[in-house]
Amino acid sequence: MLTFFIVQYSKTSLDRWLPLPTDIYAIMVAYAVLLAAQIAAGASPLDWRLYGLTFANAFLVAATAGHLQNKSIHPPALKKKGDIHL
Repeated sequence: MLTFFIVQYSKTSLDRWLPLPTDIYAIMVAYAVLLAAQIAAGASPLDWRLYGLTFANAFLVAATAGHLQNKSIHPPALKKKGDIHL
């Protein structure tokens, strides 16, 4: 959720100085958020595994943030009784 909000509120400002695809920017933001959370929780910054796993998880978090963005633009419609969907 934090990645979604950071990207949504800062992407327009960032585009003025550095035009970067939103997906790449979301991965960068997710990486920073996850890394900060892990270090704050007590992970050792000297452990190389921290950076590898955080990088892998950043893709999952960025994909989830992108899905949240799509759902906010196109919310799911309520199904009505008698609707036929093929």
